[in-house]
Amino acid sequence: MFRRFLPQDFNFFEFFDKEVDYVVRAAKLFNEIINKGEVDIETREKMRDIEHEGDKIAYAIIDHLNKTFITPFDREDIHALAKKLDDVNDMINTIVSRLKIYKIKRTDPYLIEFGKMIENSTAALSCAIKGLRDMKNSKTIISSCLDMNKLESEADKLRDRALENLLEKEKDPIEVIKWKEIYQDTETVLDICKATAHVIESILVKQV
Repeated sequence: MFRRFLPQDFNFFEFFDKEVDYVVRAAKLFNEIINKGEVDIETREKMRDIEHEGDKIAYAIIDHLNKTFITPFDREDIHALAKKLDDVNDMINTIVSRLKIYKIKRTDPYLIEFGKMIENSTAALSCAIKGLRDMKNSKTIISSCLDMNKLESEADKLRDRALENLLEKEKDPIEVIKWKEIYQDTETVLDICKATAHVIESILVKQV
C-alpha cells in the first residue's frame, strides 16, 4: 500500500530485492569455493564483481533516500537495511580474499558446514526482504527471521568446535592464526544476517 507514494523512477522494494540477490549470489559462490578447496583468479574476480555490484545498489538506495521525502518505512530502517545487506556481501568477499592471500588449498569440514549455514541464512534473508512488499507476508517474514537467529546460534557452537579442534590438532602457529581468523569471519557473516533480521523485525513492529 506504500508503493503509490514512491517516485515513479525509483522503487525501494525493487532495489532491496536486487541487493539481496547479490548477497545470495555471493553465498552460493562462497559455497562453490570452499567445496572446491581453492580460490583461483577467475573465481576471485567473480566474487569481487558481485561485491562491487552490491555496493552500487546499496549506494543507490542511500542516495535516493536522501532525495525522497516519503518512504515505504522509516528512513533509519531503510538506511540500516541497505547497510547490513552490504555488510554481508563485504564480509563474504573479505573471507574469500583471506583464503586467497593465505594460500588455503584444502577443504575443511567446518568451513563447509559454515558455507551451508551462510547459504541457508542468506536464502532466509532473501525471503524476508522480498516479503516486505506486502505486510500480509508478516508470518513468512517472521519465520525467516527466526531461521536466521537459529542459524546464528548454531554457528556460534560450530565456531567453538572448530577452534577447539584447531588448537588440539594444528601444531603450526601460523596455520592456527590463519584458520582462527577464517572461522571467526565466517561466523561473523551469520552475526550480520541476524542483525539484519533484527532490522526487519523492527520494520514489522512499526508497520503491522
